[in-house]
Amino acid sequence: MSYDMPIAVVPEFRVLYEDAGVLVVDKAAPLLTHPTGEKNEPTLWHGLHELLSYELATGGQVSLINRLDRETSGITLVAKNAEAARELGKAMQARMLRKEYYAVVQGAPLWNAACCAEPILRMEQVAETRVHVRQCCHPQGKECCTEFEVLERRPTVSLLRCSPHTGRMHQIRVHAAHLGCPLVGDKIYGGDETCYLDFIAGGWTPALERRLILPRHALHACRLTFPWAGEEITVESPLPADMAALLA
Repeated sequence: MSYDMPIAVVPEFRVLYEDAGVLVVDKAAPLLTHPTGEKNEPTLWHGLHELLSYELATGGQVSLINRLDRETSGITLVAKNAEAARELGKAMQARMLRKEYYAVVQGAPLWNAACCAEPILRMEQVAETRVHVRQCCHPQGKECCTEFEVLERRPTVSLLRCSPHTGRMHQIRVHAAHLGCPLVGDKIYGGDETCYLDFIAGGWTPALERRLILPRHALHACRLTFPWAGEEITVESPLPADMAALLA
């Protein structure tokens, strides 16, 4: 598949929870969350506008409260009106949204649980890199904290539960790599950033498949708890098939 062609040809997602003010969906990978202006391809934002066409026609809106990377699948929270967007935005800023992720990582950690609190910043500020979006752990970075728990071990890979307490760019991927267990399929932090450059230049190839195994990084937003209408709402999403196959 050429990289110049749309990667996600349809805005694939499913509804996990809905009421008058909020919508929670399970986003597939490699679907973009929001239009970037760089490519004319379907996004979750487009799919939500189609799904909520009646609400939009009667004064509603589509506000994505949390945004997942293209290659990260899982739970995305959406506000359907201005009041919900305001309340959920405040909860997000106050770190009242609790998020959990599944990650399939390379190798088998020697620990059963770990917490990484290394600050993160953009790598090009402190070191040379050919990938301008690459982040790294550095004392001058922003406060950052991720908890990890080993759920399953296999001969070459392991399944982790990841609980980020902050929301820095690429946080789970950077912290997992820092602990010595980068995500399977990670083109930037998997050990060789030339994978990312090769993918940008030529798309997914047999050579990249041999190096990375999975066409996307093995990260899935599996659980979200958020305050709403005086209650706490918890929504869960199971391990997707492509990640489960790595453990089979």
